[in-house]
Amino acid sequence: MLQQPPLIVHVIHHLVIGGMENGLVNLINGLPAEAFRHAIVCIEEDSDFRDRLQRPDVEVIPLHRSKIGVMQLRRKLYQTFKSRQPAIVHSRNMSGLDAILPARLAGVPVRIHGEHGWDVNDLQGNHWKPALLRRLHAPLVSHYITVSEHLKTYLQQRIGVAAERITPIVNGVDTDHFQPASSAPDLFPTGFLPEQALIIGTVGRLQPVKDQATLVRAFAALRASSPQLHERLRLVMVGDGPMRAQLQALIDELQLANSTWLPGARDDVPELLQAMDVFVLPSLAEGISNTILEAMATGLPVLASQVGGNPELVRHGQTGALFAPGDVLALADLIKNYTNDPALLAQHADRARAIAVSEYSLETMVTRYQQVYESLLP
Repeated sequence: MLQQPPLIVHVIHHLVIGGMENGLVNLINGLPAEAFRHAIVCIEEDSDFRDRLQRPDVEVIPLHRSKIGVMQLRRKLYQTFKSRQPAIVHSRNMSGLDAILPARLAGVPVRIHGEHGWDVNDLQGNHWKPALLRRLHAPLVSHYITVSEHLKTYLQQRIGVAAERITPIVNGVDTDHFQPASSAPDLFPTGFLPEQALIIGTVGRLQPVKDQATLVRAFAALRASSPQLHERLRLVMVGDGPMRAQLQALIDELQLANSTWLPGARDDVPELLQAMDVFVLPSLAEGISNTILEAMATGLPVLASQVGGNPELVRHGQTGALFAPGDVLALADLIKNYTNDPALLAQHADRARAIAVSEYSLETMVTRYQQVYESLLP
């Protein structure tokens, strides 16, 4: 009887549309089927995002912590690990810490914990309680994976994890799926695009940590300072989330309704990126942004807040530019630079695509994860 490949149980907060979740799906789809089996445990819920998994044998297990409570959650985690006997449990971010002790008690030989960034309530990882929880769990973790050098430094300096226990692996992007278009796709509402439109865009969940409000205000400030751009400039913010109503109210207040489009969550993000001219990520905190990588692969210059792993991806003055989080006027000026200098926009766009292909391919990311998994297997 042939021995089955080792099982990896991935533990995440929820399986919904998001950068970390998309990275997990890409990883599972990319790893050789003969090397590993996979299951996904959701601390909260799953969604039809699971349909993006290409392997039919991946079990998805939602546990609904908010409904059953932490103690019952840990009991279910223990039972899940005990019954399935994974070789590796790979948890991610704060809520994933709940899985570390149950995995140890269930006899899971390898416990990997991934750090992908922080929440709006702890933008720099400075709050004492999350840091204490990380320190308490550190002796139970076999190895750490971070998506940026910034997060590796945090684990070393704030949590006290030895450097040799941490492997940084930058997220990868499918540079065939995300690539420049030969012609702009027609995806917009009738009458939305004027002649020679310049489309400023962003993609991401509409939540406080992503701070799309700064982009809306910068867009309004640019229009106010440059009336000649009124007819050309358009703003597109792809995604959905708890801030949608507030963002729409801000758009209405600033009289931007005719020049702004919020299409909600979409399945045609590659095509929407191809229709944009400049990509903006105004987040208050980031690990390594998948959307920056997707925009770069599409051949877009990127303007991003100088937080987390953003400076590791955006090369200031080469593939885009960085600005202080929340700095509306600085962002407006950076967008204006591109409106005044189309050659600069094209130069940064070409450089962004080249770097995405050479340094951030999906294949590179998958290979590095496989090397870490195989090195830790008993």
